[in-house]
Amino acid sequence: MGLVYAEITLINGEDLILAKRHIIGQDEVKQMNVTMLVDTGSYNLCINEEIQEQLKFPVAEKRKAQTADGRIVECDVVDNVQVRFKNRATTCRAMILPGNCEPLLGAIPLEDMDVLIHPQRQELIVNPDHPYFAQMKLK
Repeated sequence: MGLVYAEITLINGEDLILAKRHIIGQDEVKQMNVTMLVDTGSYNLCINEEIQEQLKFPVAEKRKAQTADGRIVECDVVDNVQVRFKNRATTCRAMILPGNCEPLLGAIPLEDMDVLIHPQRQELIVNPDHPYFAQMKLK
């Protein structure tokens, strides 16, 4: 199977809260569309410093992570990232990768949105067993 990419909308969740409370206008909510590598081998959502500069997610902590080439790097972890794909959404944390590294859509947000990789078409799809809403496993 080749690499699978998807067009994902990232939204600053803090801004959504402020807009809901009418502190800022809906047009002031920071968001952007990003082409992300769908990476089931990565647990988390990973964005790069360029995306973080534009969307200004709140930094929650620093964590160490191992990269694909085996290096251990220390990364900021940001909070309240809303991730949208088609009729699905989730809010999660994201690790900030250095520079303009390729952003990754990992297993945790994939599971939470109930989306799958279609192996023949090599694309991200909404789970056909639950086309209208995400369904979670509780066991």
